[in-house]
Amino acid sequence: MHKVLVVDDDKVLQQSVKQALEYHHFVVEVADNGKEAVNKVYGQKYDLVVMDVNMPEMDGIAALTEIKKHDPSVIVLILTAYSNVTDAVKAVKEGAYNYLEKPITSDNLVALIKRALKARSMVETVGFSSPTLSIGESTTSNDKFVGESNAMKKVFDVISKLAKVNTPVLIRGESGTGKELVAKAIHYNSPRKDEKFVTINCGAISENLIESELFGHEKGAFTGADARKIGKFQFAEGGTIFLDEIGDISAAMQVKLLRVLQEKTFMPVGSNREIKVDVRIIAASHKPFEEMIKDGSFREDLFYRLNVLPVYLPPLRERKTDIPHLVNHYINYFNNVHNLKVKGADPEALEVLSNYYWPGNIRELRNIIEHCFIMEASDLIHVHSLPAIVFKDQKKVESKDSGSDESVIDLEDIQNSVLDGGSPAAASSGNEVHFSFGAKLTESGKLDFAIAKDSFEREFIVQALKINKGKINQTALNANIPKKTLLRKIEKYEIHPKDYY
Repeated sequence: MHKVLVVDDDKVLQQSVKQALEYHHFVVEVADNGKEAVNKVYGQKYDLVVMDVNMPEMDGIAALTEIKKHDPSVIVLILTAYSNVTDAVKAVKEGAYNYLEKPITSDNLVALIKRALKARSMVETVGFSSPTLSIGESTTSNDKFVGESNAMKKVFDVISKLAKVNTPVLIRGESGTGKELVAKAIHYNSPRKDEKFVTINCGAISENLIESELFGHEKGAFTGADARKIGKFQFAEGGTIFLDEIGDISAAMQVKLLRVLQEKTFMPVGSNREIKVDVRIIAASHKPFEEMIKDGSFREDLFYRLNVLPVYLPPLRERKTDIPHLVNHYINYFNNVHNLKVKGADPEALEVLSNYYWPGNIRELRNIIEHCFIMEASDLIHVHSLPAIVFKDQKKVESKDSGSDESVIDLEDIQNSVLDGGSPAAASSGNEVHFSFGAKLTESGKLDFAIAKDSFEREFIVQALKINKGKINQTALNANIPKKTLLRKIEKYEIHPKDYY
């Protein structure tokens, strides 16, 4: 349940708001003034603060400033008399989510609180000790940024700054890095949050239709235009329009977009009338604009109009420390979707995922976790439930000892052989090393994959140690096993490397 702090020196109103929120299953505490509210926020975590403007000791504006300094993730709603609406507007600029004029009704207050919680601050912790950025219309949404890496902290910081201003935005990054999520985060944190967020993929619309799609057309403007049509810019009035893959638009359309950015006006196709528009433009692309400007395929003036405070989303391979957090996030998500109780991924599976190149970025990781949910029979994601693709781009560590004549034992090949029902074998210096591994039975005479897997792992490590004369570093290199994993398995199976010196 969400925890709310109600702050008002009017005891009657304070208790009235408290009872209304408790009726809707919020956990509610109260404070009589801004100073008391600040002390309470410093002492414990609240999801939301509902606060009056005019109060003794410390007013609502001053309290808002202190609260936001301490915990920027707290949503603050301001209550104000009609005569103090100017103060309430100032409070919104200082970081309040919104305001309500007195007298208030419980229905209006609860509706506003629910909208605020659905947009859930977008930055749950701007301190980012374990940053999570939630996007969109549902707090249970799959649309979240998750990360602790410095690269993502910088992104979150830029998002929080862009949400407070009205400038155009250009988001850059590879496919699958979450560019649309960034656009939504900026919109739902901005003063335009209650207006429309309209998305259009410029690369998916043919050149002869995109102008009509963006700006609309008059009846008879071209063959097939049998009715007047409102374009996306007019439809998004007061809100935000997200132009995905803007690098794909033609030179003619670039000129028209530049005019919208400069003049805030456009003309529908086939019309002589100018339409004034109040829309924030957020654009995105994976294309190299600097090169496109040099070869003349993208206008330099349009680029600089969009690129005021750029957002660059790093590929997943550049933020490997975030992979465990992303894996856990999607495990929780798919647990809810499929009504399962997967606890997490085991260390070996996480190591394989961390070593993968991730050409499809977060979108690909999401799909792989869903694949694991289908394949995995236990309450942990293991290596055997990962798709084959993640093994293809694993970091290949080669021996630095050029004089070594031991062959590399490929764990992936042996693992695939076992999973396919084959009998694993490894060779070294022309001398075959045969694995006696076979299907293991339980005491009841049934096959058990976990027992068989442990048996294979132990025998594999023993043979690898024999080949490499018990040397840990050499075994890790030549057998393509991360050293930490090797040491953990040696301890697990009570293997003594000195026996193979």
